Amino acid sequence: MIKTPSELKYTSSHEWVRQEPDGTVTIGITDFAQEALGDIVFIEFPQVGRVARAGEAVAVVESVKAASDIYAPVAGEIVAVNDSLIDAWEKLNQDAFAAWLFRMKPAEAGAIAGLLDAAAYAASAEASK
Repeated sequence: MIKTPSELKYTSSHEWVRQEPDGTVTIGITDFAQEALGDIVFIEFPQVGRVARAGEAVAVVESVKAASDIYAPVAGEIVAVNDSLIDAWEKLNQDAFAAWLFRMKPAEAGAIAGLLDAAAYAASAEASK
């Protein structure tokens, strides 16, 4: 069974998104994605200050199996990256929902409303197995 915390939003490209009290959103990869990738060996983070379009590739996660693009779930500015992962990639495999990758300030308030909820993402991920 795929872990999909109900308080998060999801993308069909396997990113999770959490709305923060300050209006920013925190983004990571889903448990399904980290499991499919296998052991993470490197993360190429986006540059803080970069303005991205929704759906634009902004980061790369490399594993022993493959490299996978990470996409901006909404349009906006990258405001932070999770530096604690720089020399501890394994945290992503240990708990994909605790090991966030980057934070964005969305260009539009409420931008994540159109993303998948946990049930829709779980159904989509199960179908893609």
